[in-house]
Amino acid sequence: MTGTATGPLKTIKVIDLTSVVLGPYATQTLGDMGADVIKIESPDGDIMRFAEPARSPGMGAVFLNTNRNKRSIVLDLKQSAARDVVTKLVSDADVFVHSMRPGAIDRLGLTYEAISSVRPDIIYCATWGFDSRGRYAGRPAYDDVIQGMSGLTDLPRLRSGNAPEFAPSIMADKLTGLTAAMAIVSALFHRAQTGEGQDVEVPMFETVTAFNLVEHLAGHAFEPPLGAMGYSRALSPERRPYRTADGYMAVLPYATRQWVSFFRAIGRPDVADDPMITDPATRIRNIDSLYRTIGEIMPTRTTAEWVEILTAADVPSVAVNRLEDLPSDPHLADIGFFPTYEHPSEGQLRTTSVPVQFGRTPGDAMRRHTPRLGEHTREVLVEAGYSEAEIADMLASGAAHTPPDAS
Repeated sequence: MTGTATGPLKTIKVIDLTSVVLGPYATQTLGDMGADVIKIESPDGDIMRFAEPARSPGMGAVFLNTNRNKRSIVLDLKQSAARDVVTKLVSDADVFVHSMRPGAIDRLGLTYEAISSVRPDIIYCATWGFDSRGRYAGRPAYDDVIQGMSGLTDLPRLRSGNAPEFAPSIMADKLTGLTAAMAIVSALFHRAQTGEGQDVEVPMFETVTAFNLVEHLAGHAFEPPLGAMGYSRALSPERRPYRTADGYMAVLPYATRQWVSFFRAIGRPDVADDPMITDPATRIRNIDSLYRTIGEIMPTRTTAEWVEILTAADVPSVAVNRLEDLPSDPHLADIGFFPTYEHPSEGQLRTTSVPVQFGRTPGDAMRRHTPRLGEHTREVLVEAGYSEAEIADMLASGAAHTPPDAS
């Protein structure tokens, strides 16, 4: 790992005051694109450091996967000397991003007004639970809370009639993190055109609700409504991975020609020309029945047999991967999607590569290893212009911290 940035954001410096998953995923995305991300942690460290599995304390797997390409500096922001460091770091930064609730960031004196007084063209991004203009502003919010409020947990109920369920993924955090990264880059583009910085707010509730209702606003996209909310195709109880003779497949004829090809491939040319297949509006009204037919036919052959038949028919279909199948997926192997590297304290690790490709300014998932708590405190303070005596005073007072084995 060289630390040399090649990505499109290689001239951008980010001050990262986020924790858990939402903010760190956003800033890791910026780091993968070349930004110099300085992660400010409390003396206790980001709580996700302690989510196991881990080889050593404070270096858990989720933390490793959301904090590469960053430098870690530990500051006790309850102390004025530590807050002064933030001010100094901001003076030549491009982006300041935090994930604190409004009251907490106000008490620290690190509001947009305070930060922009030091760096007027700063892009200041607040990632929190709720839009500050509404009555929920300031409430605590984590992934499960937002999944519950945004209607995501209601989708399984609408499909099956059973109780609401959480998605088995930190979906709200990750989705909002990607949205925050996009919003920051958009604001940087505006600054490049106008010279103007600005404050950016990325609330979880509104972000995830908008995402959920792309298709599920449905009949309520019209005023008065033309029908219920909920996209019928996605909510069909028959839409699921289909059991084959020896596994499962995802099969999705979608366009008319794909439905026609599917029924011909399974030996039912008589059905292929039925208006229920050839007319899109009629087909969507009968989607439950059509998906049920797929479910009934798939167990008659093995997965390998169906892959051969449906691939030849140009019907979208794949064998369902288990999580443990992904590292050996042949396509992902072709592109080197799971690089391994040697971490100075954690040994051999595996990560995922940057999923987007740039012809001239490639991102890099391997530029910097995920940092230990406070690994770069001294380095960053020296860069900011602090003398050895000043650094020693901050370390002695607890305003700043370095790892126990740091020189």
